[in-house]
Amino acid sequence: MPRFAIFLRCAWILMALLLHRSASAQDTISRDAYDRAVAFLPGNTNYQKIANAYVPVNWYPDSTGLWFIDRAGGAKRYRGLTLPDGQPQPLFDHAALASILSDSLREVMKAEDLPLEDLQHHTDGTLTFTVKARSFRFDLNNEVLTPEKRTETERQAVSYAPDSSWVAYAENHNLYLRRPDSTGQRALTSDGVREYEYASWYGWDDIIEGENGDRPEHFGVRWSPDGKWLLANRVDLRSAGKMHLLDWSVDTLYRPRLLSYYRGSPGDTGMVYLEPVFFNTETGERVNVDLPRGTHINTVNAQWSENGNKVYLQWQPRGFKSVELYTLDLPTGKLDTLYTESSPTNVDNFTFELSEGSNRLFFLSEKSGWRQLYSLDLTTGQEERLTRGDFYVDAIGRVDEETRTIYFAASGRERGNNPYAQQLYRIGFDGRDLQLLTPEPAHHRMTFSPDGQYIVDNYSSVTTPTRTVLRRASSGEVIAELATAETHDLANWSPPQPFTALAGDGLTQIFGAIWKPTNFDSTQRYPVIEASYTGPHTYVYPTDYSQALSLQSFAELGFVLVRIDGRGSPGRSKAFHDFSYKNLGGNLGDHVAAIRQLGRRYSWIDTTRVGIYGHSAGGYDAGHAVLAYPDFYQVAVASSGDHDHRMEKAWWPEMYMGWPVDSAYHQQSNITMAGNLKGKLLITHGGIDENVNPSATFKLAEALIQADKPFDMLILPSQRHGYTGQAGRYFTKVRWNYFVEHLLGKEPRWDIRWPDE
Repeated sequence: MPRFAIFLRCAWILMALLLHRSASAQDTISRDAYDRAVAFLPGNTNYQKIANAYVPVNWYPDSTGLWFIDRAGGAKRYRGLTLPDGQPQPLFDHAALASILSDSLREVMKAEDLPLEDLQHHTDGTLTFTVKARSFRFDLNNEVLTPEKRTETERQAVSYAPDSSWVAYAENHNLYLRRPDSTGQRALTSDGVREYEYASWYGWDDIIEGENGDRPEHFGVRWSPDGKWLLANRVDLRSAGKMHLLDWSVDTLYRPRLLSYYRGSPGDTGMVYLEPVFFNTETGERVNVDLPRGTHINTVNAQWSENGNKVYLQWQPRGFKSVELYTLDLPTGKLDTLYTESSPTNVDNFTFELSEGSNRLFFLSEKSGWRQLYSLDLTTGQEERLTRGDFYVDAIGRVDEETRTIYFAASGRERGNNPYAQQLYRIGFDGRDLQLLTPEPAHHRMTFSPDGQYIVDNYSSVTTPTRTVLRRASSGEVIAELATAETHDLANWSPPQPFTALAGDGLTQIFGAIWKPTNFDSTQRYPVIEASYTGPHTYVYPTDYSQALSLQSFAELGFVLVRIDGRGSPGRSKAFHDFSYKNLGGNLGDHVAAIRQLGRRYSWIDTTRVGIYGHSAGGYDAGHAVLAYPDFYQVAVASSGDHDHRMEKAWWPEMYMGWPVDSAYHQQSNITMAGNLKGKLLITHGGIDENVNPSATFKLAEALIQADKPFDMLILPSQRHGYTGQAGRYFTKVRWNYFVEHLLGKEPRWDIRWPDE
């Protein structure tokens, strides 16, 4: 071959290699993008990019003041305020305390980052706290630090009467009383046996090891205010069914550990039962409650009257289609019906507050079509509706018997404010003189002082930094500024963009938010990832500034992220919420409609490339999205998903899917829809997840195999429901890269740099 031809051929080969390298470089996501994504992860040490997004306060027990931590300027400062007229001041001399602690611990303590734990302010002008597992008392007046002796705790779980006259404890599954000096022991029961135990309780994560291992021991009782009566549940495990796990993660074991726990699934008859029993501590008399036995998902809830001789009981039968309130007179054992309510779907979010001084009970109910505030006369049973309108009462904050006023949080009442943003109101016992106390159009998170005279209010929106203020409860007047949120190292960052859209019916307004990359370019077209959790016991709209960075890490990799609340989530009308009843997967249709509207509204949103991820109930969403809407969602990562509600914990499927179990469960199952898969699906699960058992993920995998559908699967053997430590980082990389490769169409990286490496 002529030399010129050889040279030409080599030149072409070299050019092809250079072009290939150039194309590969363009198709590989940059290290800088991963670095930015890591920097926005919530768990990393460099996440403190928003200070004072939410400032919790600690009230002095006598309501003479409060203390809080101010993180402005990147420092950690303890500040206090004296009521009624004080302004925030340093709680103590930080430099002085840091110096004293450094000498005491023989370790340098930084004044701007004191690691005080379990801090308490006392009326004698001292603080108690723990540092490095050592307890101290610090005198604020003379700046003297003294070590505190740790209080020895009793090895046996016990409960003291309010006046400390008796000590209750359990032994051999029975309930006993004794005097504090260990004299005067007497048994209140004698028929308790293993698996039918007194003064115990049921725990969701009661892990049992081995074939016939014991459930973790629990002890719990409740005393009447005067100490005369004692309430103890009797836990019946005799017919309860178990779920099982295999733990492969113990390095020293070469066979898996068998783990199990008691857990009822929807429709099960083999459940844990709890029977409330009352005891007279003076006579030993026993009073049983004449109500059907409650399972661990529908127990009888008790609230003492002020004198202790009467108890108020709340009961919801399985299926949650009704709620019943009773009064139980303990001396006579007489049970009287106080209030009942029923619904063709469910009675959800029913709560009440007693006001015995005014002979009333106040409760929240959705029976009008909106969650509203009601009053019930405890003698006559006469009911009165106190609030009226198309808005949602979120919570009763305080009942003031002296002024005959109720304080409550509500959302959706003020025109122009987001319907999920809560504001504080007050209203009279007679339903008159309704007043808005927090007029700022924002989401208000409020806590009352112990005496109810003051409120600390953290208010913000997802786009507006938090202001933390002290208000007078009676008027809402701001009397002190405590803190303001500020950002650090976020020069190019913009808060997420709220939006509205129409649901799948073309009529109902729904809400969501969009997160964009910090290097956002409106001339580009970005794939969409939806972060989903449809509940339906919660909503995901980011109401306040503390949630502004929650999804930013995904956006840094070259996506736009959306969160959407379609019909079926709470916080709005009963009809809006009931859309999800027996239809838990149906509200994803509203998400599809919203994303399509966003694509028509913004040229930089590419609705031909849409992915979704979610965890737990959101894992169900992600799997359901690519199976129910396979032509819209192309990529999904479903972690720890409850893919078939028949395999879930009984509580929320029976609340929202109905009881007994019917065909709706089959129709909503991801497992029965496995043959619909067209796109890319990654299913993951923690190997020892006792919250959502891995069995549903394995069952979905088997269904996909039987349907001959390609999919990906990752089991994290050492992980429970949440992924932590190295496994959490591993999953983060896998999930990021799954979307980078299959939705963004670029070569992912594995050599991600973490802040501590």
